[in-house]
Amino acid sequence: MTALDEYGPEVRDAVARARDQVSRLHAELPRWGLVVWTAGNVSQRVVVDPAGPSERDLLVIKPSGVTYDELTPESMVVCDLEGNLVEGTRAPSSDTAAHAYVYTHMPHVGGVVHTHSTYATAWAARAEPVPCVLTMMADEFGGDIPVGPFALIGDDSIGRGIVETLRDSRSPAVLMRNHGPFTIGKDAKAAVKAAVMVEEVARTVHISRQLGEPLPIAQSDVDSLYARYQNVYGQH
Repeated sequence: MTALDEYGPEVRDAVARARDQVSRLHAELPRWGLVVWTAGNVSQRVVVDPAGPSERDLLVIKPSGVTYDELTPESMVVCDLEGNLVEGTRAPSSDTAAHAYVYTHMPHVGGVVHTHSTYATAWAARAEPVPCVLTMMADEFGGDIPVGPFALIGDDSIGRGIVETLRDSRSPAVLMRNHGPFTIGKDAKAAVKAAVMVEEVARTVHISRQLGEPLPIAQSDVDSLYARYQNVYGQH
């Protein structure tokens, strides 16, 4: 097993920063009502090669079965992209293999989040995409939130389903059937934002359907909204 002290000081410093950020971001999941007990996880890629992301990269993720109020930067675990423990005193999250698969096969992804948030998971239980009927959805997801295949926990099957579903999608979120949402982003913070947003729109669209059939947004308008939000909105 490779140990973290075998890496250079730049990598060790990057791991320390990632542990701090991932620890802080885990607190956002219960704050936004996205998890219960010890369910859910946030991870962040640590790039090892100065040339850019590669299969040699590391990831920082929470340990398995630890409550959110116990999490600290020091309790975060570090793994390679084969899911092997590089540093930490506890077993990594049971979803580590899925996160590692995403990082290996989607080099642009720097953060991954998994929750069992109530409304998004309810859509996942029905294997139904959340239709793009809100401008907020067009902005953030660029269309419907897709459904991924059923997959068992424990190996990279979930990761394969995430990658297959999102590889050609603008959405940073996938509803894994009978399981729940996974989100991706340029870093862990962006992935957490997507997790918050997917639950919000899943809840809103559900409520809308209790009142009647939501009205779709024309694809040309979805494209325009997405382009503006991603390239113009906010501080750049």
